[in-house]
Order: sequence, then structure tokens, then C-alpha cells
Amino acid sequence: MVRLPPKDLSKARSLRRKMTDAEILLWSKLRDRQIGDAKFRRQVPFDRYIADFLCKEHRLVIEVDGGQHADSAGDKVRDQAMIASGYRVLRFWNNDVLGNIEGVIEAIRQALLSGP
Repeated sequence: MVRLPPKDLSKARSLRRKMTDAEILLWSKLRDRQIGDAKFRRQVPFDRYIADFLCKEHRLVIEVDGGQHADSAGDKVRDQAMIASGYRVLRFWNNDVLGNIEGVIEAIRQALLSGP
């Protein structure tokens, strides 16, 4: 991973303070190694991007998206950059996280079990 300039680090800190309701809910389930003893971090600088949630030991990135991300070409480029760095990317819609958190957690658990 490449270190971000201070301006981008400031943006990551700002995103941590301004998480969406879906991100807050998912973070409450990911923090403190609650799923498969995996250590997740939130709003993590990654190359020139900021990953919503990242587990370095399992090489897993989790993104939580709103409607503005539908068919986003930028997200595809971002995912490819993360995949090229050896990470797997899981994407969930906000409404899936808010309406089916147990299903989202199970999908994350299965991804962790399947290995890096």
C-alpha cells in the first residue's frame, strides 16, 4: 500500500467521523474481532482510495454503497486495483446492511472462511 498525502489522510479521518447509518451498523458487527476473530479497520487508505472496511490478515475489503454507486465505472476500476494488490472485495448495498444485517454478516463470515 502506498502512503497517502496528509490531505488524503485527513479525508479518511473525516469519513470515519461521518459514517453512514449502514456503515455504523456494519462497523458495530465488525469491530473487536466479532466475526471469525478477524481484525477489521474502517476507512482505511488503500493506494489512492479509501476502503470502507479492510481486514489485512484475510486480505478482504468490504464496501458499503448507496444508490450513487449503481453501475459505477469508478468502482470497477477501484475494485480491480484492490484485486491486483491481492485483496478480495465484497460490496453490499446500504439497504442490504440495514435490512438484512445477519445475511451480510454470514456472507462476510463465509468470505473469511474461504481464505485469502
